[in-house]
Order: sequence, then C-alpha cells, then structure tokens
Amino acid sequence: MGKDFAFRDVFKAKIKPASVEEMLSRIPVFEKLEPKELRQVASIVHHRTYVKDEFVFYQGDPGLGMYVVEKGRVGIVVVGEDGTQKEITEMTNGDFFGEIALLDESPRSASVVVKEDSALIGFFRPDLFEIIEKTPKTGLKIVVKLAEMIGERLRNMNNEFSRLRAELEAVKQQKEKRDEKADSTAQGSKT
Repeated sequence: MGKDFAFRDVFKAKIKPASVEEMLSRIPVFEKLEPKELRQVASIVHHRTYVKDEFVFYQGDPGLGMYVVEKGRVGIVVVGEDGTQKEITEMTNGDFFGEIALLDESPRSASVVVKEDSALIGFFRPDLFEIIEKTPKTGLKIVVKLAEMIGERLRNMNNEFSRLRAELEAVKQQKEKRDEKADSTAQGSKT
C-alpha cells in the first residue's frame, strides 16, 4: 500500500468540465443530483483563489465544508506529534477534500497547502443546510451519498487495519522464533 492508501481514488475525479455544474456532477457527493439540483448547488458554491504556499485550512481548525480543486494543485499535509509535516497526498483539477465537515464541525485531521496558484470551489455546511431547508429531497440525496462514502471509507480502513494487524502478528511470531533460537543457541554454547 502506498503512502496515500486511504485517499487513493476516493477523492479523484480527474475531469476537465465545461461548467461548474458539470464539475459538480462528477464529484461523488453530487453525482446523483438532477441537472436542476446541480444548478441549485452551483448557484450557492463559493469560488476562492489561493496563491502558492497559502493554506486553505490548518490541521485542528474547525471543519466548515468541502472544497473542489477547480484548477491547480494542493497538498494534504499532516503534522506528527514530533512537529514534522508529511504530505499524504496531492489533489489536482477535479479532486475534492473536506467533505466530512459537511456533517460535523470536528477539527480538521490535516492541513491543506496550495502548491501552485489555484482556484477552489467551496461548499460549506450552511450551504447544505440551506439546500435541506429549501429542497429536502436534494439535501437528502447529498447526505445519503456522504453517508455511503463514509461507510465505504470505514470499510476500507477496517480492511487495511486487519491487514496491518495480521502483518504485525506475523512479524511478532518471527521475532519470537528468532529469540527462541538465539536463546537455545546461547544455552547450547554455555554447556
């Protein structure tokens, strides 16, 4: 598994759309929406531009919403307990991040830094609530899709955790066998 196993393909749309509606239609959160519903979402999204090395948000900030990379490149960065930064993945045109913040305002689990001048589309929690209030059917489609995505991610993480646990157990067993062999060799040389 690569450094970004949890992020691989989950956030990758890799598109070159002609319109905001078309771009949104290719993002899993919005892919089940009808054209009229996509126009509604497109009419309330926020367009933001960032310059190289600017942070979109920092690890630990309250989650406010999701972003789609309309044009450019950003890095998803985590800061370890020792203070070192590690890029876990890179996002480019059509990729998205931060969608869990649509459901809760928990602190961000990573920072996002702009790697080249970029244009991002923001869809925030109040925007989702506005849609839920005005057109509950559309809001429900978005929330259900978010739940499906989170469920899929959780299953993937559980599978990865199980795989890593099995690998760790195998390494422990190998070490125990080496230790036993070393102990018996050491005892044999004493006699």
